[in-house]
Amino acid sequence: MTGVRTATMPHALDDPRAARMAGRELLSLALIDSRNALLARLAQAEDAAAAQPSALPAVLRLALAAGAWQERWISRHPQRQRGEEADPGGPLLAGVEPALGRWLDAEGVPPDAAEVRAYLADTLELTLGLLERCAETVQGLYFFRLALLHEDRLGEAIAERLDSGAPPARIERDPLWLPARRWTLGSAPDGGLVPHNERWAHEVALPEFEIDAQAVTWRQFVEFAEDGGYDRRECWTEAGWAWLRQDGRRAPRGVAQLAGGAVREHGSQLRRVPAAQPVVHVTRHEAEAWCRWAGRRLPSEPEWELAAATAASRGFVWGDVFEWVAGGARAYPDCGPPGAGCLDPIPPPGTAGTLRGASFATRRRWHHPKARRFAPPQADAPFCGFRSCAP
Repeated sequence: MTGVRTATMPHALDDPRAARMAGRELLSLALIDSRNALLARLAQAEDAAAAQPSALPAVLRLALAAGAWQERWISRHPQRQRGEEADPGGPLLAGVEPALGRWLDAEGVPPDAAEVRAYLADTLELTLGLLERCAETVQGLYFFRLALLHEDRLGEAIAERLDSGAPPARIERDPLWLPARRWTLGSAPDGGLVPHNERWAHEVALPEFEIDAQAVTWRQFVEFAEDGGYDRRECWTEAGWAWLRQDGRRAPRGVAQLAGGAVREHGSQLRRVPAAQPVVHVTRHEAEAWCRWAGRRLPSEPEWELAAATAASRGFVWGDVFEWVAGGARAYPDCGPPGAGCLDPIPPPGTAGTLRGASFATRRRWHHPKARRFAPPQADAPFCGFRSCAP
């Protein structure tokens, strides 16, 4: 078997490197684990339907997407063994559910939860059966590894849709100073899954810098709001100010009050948020505005990645919330075109920002310091926050 030994399997389910290097045995266990977690999220959405009835159809479609993706690229695709070199436009075999297209139509009537569970059971059985017979090569395992990442992300998206859970409160620590050095940004080919937006490893030179040890907290963000941050034009970029005027925003998404502390909406209830929790559901516009107000700046991607990979022993904490970094979404040098099934294609220039790290809702197996995500600068649905650097 490629990857981790059988004896380490239970621990490997949470290991970020093991997830990327997983062979057939670990992938089989992880796909079952991921499906169980997705079904638990679906049950949570059903329980919450009385207070959030509008959320259930979207959650049902997110759950359906797990089986639909696996059908599209694994059980229905004759070229699945070619991995990312498979023809995306090639003919597909018949699917197991004729009503799937209608179910996934956002304007149509979604299936009930029992139909979704039956479809997910059928598609997982097909996926696991084909996994048993696939070649243990980079291309042979490619779609199975991506299927695990895709399904774990869908579970995370359901948590975001339900606004379920919260990052941990942490003791505030002093910022960290990191000396100048060269750093290898991005990932190198190593026989495992390398997402397209991490390709390829390349060296960059970094001057010395100071970076926060943890993400900005509600206590810090409330100070910005109480000091008139949402009304002070000098705190905002031109694009951020235009968004603020158009949106009428006075607080991050889901926040009912910032004066005297953050109060967030949870279904039909209002709850005061612990001041030491990281701020969450903030746009990049708001993150940049806070930094200007505080006389700070967002970290660059290389600064964030270097700190995440090397400064944990000094108190650098990440993985509580996704974190906005400076600059727009961009491709790394020589990344090449995206392959079949790519989950993170590079957005057109000027349309998106970059989020680094992971959130409390991200499965531990995807807490990798090289991971990147892209989102428009006005996006606030993800569990996103930020940290700052000295100017």
